[in-house]
Amino acid sequence: MTRRLGRTAVATLSLGLVFAMALTGCAPKTDTAGDGGSGDVAKGGTLSYYIGEPAYIDPYNTQESEGTQVEQALFDSLTAFDALDAVKIVPAAADSWEPNADASVWTFKLNKDAKFSDGTPVMAKDFVYAWNRIANPATKNTSTGEADPSVVSYHIDKVKGFDEVTAGTATEMSGLKAVDDYTLEVTLKESFADFEYVVAHPALAPVPQKAVEEGVDYNGEMLPYGDFPIGNGPFKMSEPWKRGQYIKVVQNENYGGEAANVDGIDFRIFKDPNTAYTEFEAGTLDFCQIGEGKITDAISKYGESENGYTANPGAQSLLGAETAVYYIVANTKNDVMKDANIRKAVSYAINRQAICDVVFEGTREPADNIVPPGVAGYEPGVWAEAKYDVEAAKKVLADAGYPDGVGAPELTLTFNNDGGHEKIMQLVQSDLKVIGLTVKFDTADFPTTLKKYDAGNFQFGRLGWIADYPIMDNFLYPLFFSTAGDNKSAYNNPDVDKQLDEARKTVDGDARIAMYQEIDKTIGADLPVIPVMFYKHHHIASDRVHDLTYSAMGLADFQKVWLEAAAK
Repeated sequence: MTRRLGRTAVATLSLGLVFAMALTGCAPKTDTAGDGGSGDVAKGGTLSYYIGEPAYIDPYNTQESEGTQVEQALFDSLTAFDALDAVKIVPAAADSWEPNADASVWTFKLNKDAKFSDGTPVMAKDFVYAWNRIANPATKNTSTGEADPSVVSYHIDKVKGFDEVTAGTATEMSGLKAVDDYTLEVTLKESFADFEYVVAHPALAPVPQKAVEEGVDYNGEMLPYGDFPIGNGPFKMSEPWKRGQYIKVVQNENYGGEAANVDGIDFRIFKDPNTAYTEFEAGTLDFCQIGEGKITDAISKYGESENGYTANPGAQSLLGAETAVYYIVANTKNDVMKDANIRKAVSYAINRQAICDVVFEGTREPADNIVPPGVAGYEPGVWAEAKYDVEAAKKVLADAGYPDGVGAPELTLTFNNDGGHEKIMQLVQSDLKVIGLTVKFDTADFPTTLKKYDAGNFQFGRLGWIADYPIMDNFLYPLFFSTAGDNKSAYNNPDVDKQLDEARKTVDGDARIAMYQEIDKTIGADLPVIPVMFYKHHHIASDRVHDLTYSAMGLADFQKVWLEAAAK
């Protein structure tokens, strides 16, 4: 989602970024025109783009892939990730940025030409307000009017004053300062050399205080004042979110950067990817996941992208690696799942390669770590129990007191029924039956399932995690720090908490990654979650789509894509 604002900007690189660029295996920088694109770009037309039902599109609580896809079209954060080189940070709402010597104070210079969709300038105070809104547990959902604390506030938990705001003893973080209209100064509680990655997250976009206070619904569902969410991104909403059907956006004529080539995007909502793929093959959808069991056929029909990330006519199938992992989360507070031997038995019993072969035609890889390849510091095989070994599964199940599963309680596996996961879960169910464990399903749509996880009302369930930013911290801190909002397993290891805090404030890049690697091994030995497979794209674009890059981070670049015969 490259968001260059038409200016030359120089950003100071942290040691972590330099180290990551040397080690990661993310997509190489590629000229999209060399992958079937054309130098003659057509303007206009509406891109029809598949998503599942989002949970939120309001930045303060943007927490999952579907809502983030829409939100990143409506808003620009301070920085962004280059669409074809995820470890490269590029300017977005900020023209430039620089840390002090120990990376505890960061100064961001904003683009003075940037405007919100209502024409008002984007200023430093808007970031101050938006970030305080994320941190404040009393923040209200603009659709319901009820208090609805953000579960992604951990992105800014290192900002000075965050603890006081979350505790309710302050309403604003002391570490946020609008030095002037276009200079934002962020003081952290301690050094954090990777902070420039954090501020690229779409949730950390600016929001004008006046709009929220006047009643604008930032989730785009109710419009009591006739207003739409006011963002600073290349697009704006054109009508209210139609639950279960669509979210429509059009160009933001007040956008401070380079205008997109397409006039708008129709985010079309389907219950499952297979239904979306049927629509695609009928010619009514421009971009979606490839249907179950259809990858080989799709490549034959539509061709495969050379770089795995950029779609053009005749090279329409995208199979590039993602900085993402598919896993099973165990509720460590549950009477059954709190037993590490039960978790290990489940992990050993899962035939990961069979899942990759049967469901994804061999285009995915079994996961042996919660951190995926492509992230600096990944080490293969360090999660010892994240492998298929039926005899080992039977042994640890016996150690738990259930030889051959005798006397074991029936297990409940929770997952969302709107993302094409049923076949995977059926294979897991069959694998566990082999070692004597009986499993029943508990399914609902994704927003409902997330609420169950947040409330701890589950035993074990399916989740996926795609990097908010491609660093080890983003896989270890939010998923395993004891108080992090995305720690659905309720994992609590005080030593790990302490080590994560130490790693975050270590400025030296090599030393920082080495610390994360040791933390990763400790968590792997505890096994609060069970890695299943590393994601790869299995997406496809129609033959009228040119230069659509879908990044390793799972975000589409909506500014460069263009449509042939836009009026078609």
